[in-house]
Amino acid sequence: MTLSPRPAWLLSLLLGFALILAAPASPAWQAQPAAVTQARAPVVPALVDDLEQRSFRFFWDSANPANGLVPDHYPGESFSSIAAVGFGLTAYGVGVERGYISRAQAIERTLATLRFFDTAPQNASEDEASGYRGFFYHFLDMRSGKRYARWTELSTVDTTLLLGGVLFAQSYYDRDTPAERTIRVLADRIYRRVDWRWAQARPPLISMGWTPGGRFIPSDWEGYNEAMLLYVLALGSPTHPVDGDAWRAWTRTYDRHWGRFEGQQLLNFGPLFGHQYSHAWIDFRGIRDAWSRAHDLDYFENSRRAVIAQRNYAIANPGRWSGYGPNVWGLTASNGPGGFVVEGHGRREAFHGYTARGAGLGYLVDDGTIAPTAAAGSIAFAPELVIPALEEMKRRYGKAIYGEYGFVDAFNPSFHVQTPLRTGKLLPMGWVDTVYLGIDQGPIVLMIENWRSDFVWNVMKKNPYIRRGLQRAGFTGGWLDAGAAEK
Repeated sequence: MTLSPRPAWLLSLLLGFALILAAPASPAWQAQPAAVTQARAPVVPALVDDLEQRSFRFFWDSANPANGLVPDHYPGESFSSIAAVGFGLTAYGVGVERGYISRAQAIERTLATLRFFDTAPQNASEDEASGYRGFFYHFLDMRSGKRYARWTELSTVDTTLLLGGVLFAQSYYDRDTPAERTIRVLADRIYRRVDWRWAQARPPLISMGWTPGGRFIPSDWEGYNEAMLLYVLALGSPTHPVDGDAWRAWTRTYDRHWGRFEGQQLLNFGPLFGHQYSHAWIDFRGIRDAWSRAHDLDYFENSRRAVIAQRNYAIANPGRWSGYGPNVWGLTASNGPGGFVVEGHGRREAFHGYTARGAGLGYLVDDGTIAPTAAAGSIAFAPELVIPALEEMKRRYGKAIYGEYGFVDAFNPSFHVQTPLRTGKLLPMGWVDTVYLGIDQGPIVLMIENWRSDFVWNVMKKNPYIRRGLQRAGFTGGWLDAGAAEK
């Protein structure tokens, strides 16, 4: 099975943006107030515990142990997604803390990964490089580690997600042993090499990517979307930092996306991955930049509102899609049944393959395809909404959507067309995917653990580059002003 490429810049060009608070009464797993660090461990339902371990196993089982590359999709033949590698590097630490693997096993896999990225060829050739100027191609060959094909771009945001895992490793492996010292050295070298200033094709913004043939992609990262972490890392660089006006340029477009959607006032971005990715590594509770101070909320609260609004949208179900309701919801970038237009329900229904599904102010892409990662990766924001959704989806659809590595990437109860499928299979319940995607498994592992223990967040609070980037972006308050991070 071959899945079509998904350049990050192309997805972002598709995206628009969407929501304020209407939280129902909640049980023991109720979300903590945005400005308060979780004081005690929540009660963890058996499904959530099982889902975290199964989703972790995706990374452990699918990665190439020789170079640490994680496939974009699995099982089956696949190229590697560098963003999935970043999630994997972080998931290994989660695995140690949860007892899924030993620290020695995690160190071995992490060293293999960092050694590969440290020595991978960096040059301007079309086919004989893994990256250039410290950045890496979005998709790499699983074995050689070189650019997978000429359609894949040198991706600034996917390099950023890779670096999230690299810097996690730098801060997590803090013992005075030869192996852990080597991890810290390699991680530092990989991060320091990234030339953020070079990527400012149209300063002060940072370009979405570059190709040797086409050069810089004619689009830049403007807020609000998953690239918040990109600017934090670019501002925090000790070698090639961008100037502070980059953050002001990033936030300058926020007002286009600030508005009310499904009963919530928020900074909109339709697909939920845009509200998850940067938050997987950075705890935005209680810290604010100039924009969030002016609007009296932090970015964590904004993501919570996005989750509430998406659930409200599913309850309203304007598209009249099968299955939608208070406990079956979740739109984000995911696989789908394919590019079909079908006559049904008195209308023409368009079904997509991989695309950035979402619902928000000024952006609506919805073909009835539910991605469980949209809910599961949002558990830290609104556990009282997410946990019932996970339990209901598994109860209703059972083994059709829940397997060896947890929830499959996506399913669509509205699709019942007997036709050759791009991916997945057709069951009586509808279309069900047959693969898992690394960039969708990652938020599940990291955000479940952040909800349970603040673990990834607390590790990253110790990283000086993260702290410097946030401070240069103008963030103040909360843990950032408190000094030493919690252990």
